[in-house]
Amino acid sequence: MAADNSFSRLDDDDYPAYTMGRAAEMLGTTQGFLRAIGEARLITPLRSTGGHRRYSRYQLRMAARARELVDQGTPIDAACRIVILEDQLEEAQRINAEHHRSGR
Repeated sequence: MAADNSFSRLDDDDYPAYTMGRAAEMLGTTQGFLRAIGEARLITPLRSTGGHRRYSRYQLRMAARARELVDQGTPIDAACRIVILEDQLEEAQRINAEHHRSGR
């Protein structure tokens, strides 16, 4: 693999660069929390060749938002649904803005 190809992954929000342990440490939460939001289908970590969960920066942002809601007392399933809806709204707004810029 060429070095320039590897370095391009540094800017890729979807590249699964973080192990479960590192992701939990970065979020200040437990690995159990990451498993729970996976079961609630907020995020689906990719698996390494050895079968270990790997998380992207995008997934960590989603998990961090869910953790904020859970810390405020929102049940985990509801927090995950809220984060999914927020993400869908943000994407719809981005698409709408693109359409307006292109004159459609």
